[in-house]
Amino acid sequence: MLGKVGEFDLTDYLTRAEQVILPSQMQNTSPAPVEEGPLYVGADLGTAYLVLVVLDTNLQPVAGEYQFAQVVRDGLVVDYFGAVDRLKRMKERVEARIGRTLTEAASSFPPGVPQAEVRATANVVEAAGLNCVGLVDEPTAANNLLGVQNGAIVDVGGGTTGIALVEDGKVIYSADEATGGTHFSLVIAGARDISFEEAEELKKTQTMQKMLFPVVKPVMEKVGSIVSRHLDGRTIDNISLVGGAVCFPGMADVVQQYTGIRTSTPEKPLFVTPIGIALHHAQVAAEMENEYGR
Repeated sequence: MLGKVGEFDLTDYLTRAEQVILPSQMQNTSPAPVEEGPLYVGADLGTAYLVLVVLDTNLQPVAGEYQFAQVVRDGLVVDYFGAVDRLKRMKERVEARIGRTLTEAASSFPPGVPQAEVRATANVVEAAGLNCVGLVDEPTAANNLLGVQNGAIVDVGGGTTGIALVEDGKVIYSADEATGGTHFSLVIAGARDISFEEAEELKKTQTMQKMLFPVVKPVMEKVGSIVSRHLDGRTIDNISLVGGAVCFPGMADVVQQYTGIRTSTPEKPLFVTPIGIALHHAQVAAEMENEYGR
């Protein structure tokens, strides 16, 4: 998608995205008015994080918010009212920050989620005050930004690992299995005899991550085994890792060692899929314009 509007350095693009996609507690500290023009919105209802991303007419990230929330589990909405309330408040804070009203958004779902639950995700978005204009599976959303032509995309979220095989820029196979960042927190909590909430914060503390690596490595290896099983018998030259769990150092190395396939991850993997969802909104808008705007 990005290639259609110009060539961007992915690292630079994601670094700029991180500067405007802020934690919920920082939303009121830095107003950033956005001028008139179409806005494209991605609402990512993940197992561990809710992320709202806003792109401008040039597909540049201009605002967004993220917060830890356990309202979705393995792609299923388990706290509907909590999800609606949190997303609605996120929307309102972002609107106040940019001085614009958000009216539409796209969202996503892990591969293999039942259609009834996919619709539940759209219902959350719409109940929060956003017309849900499109739903896209997470690996396809990620590839909207990554632009992988041939290879595998692995999205390691809070609760699940999604795998997609890409040929000629199109996802031809996808699957999703339980195992993700939540499992990091669970094993840390057990190893250190602390609460899940304490473990969740501890795993994000950079000074502790080297010490915690041996504790979470078996979970990383489980991700590697899931990837290996789904890619077995397929000729794959490279794996692109994205998702919040990939922020933990060493993930790409472990998956590469386990699979024997060259594995890389962008520097800001948390925002790849949410931005890709917003890019899906832009794609839907372009298709609608082509169909009805002639």
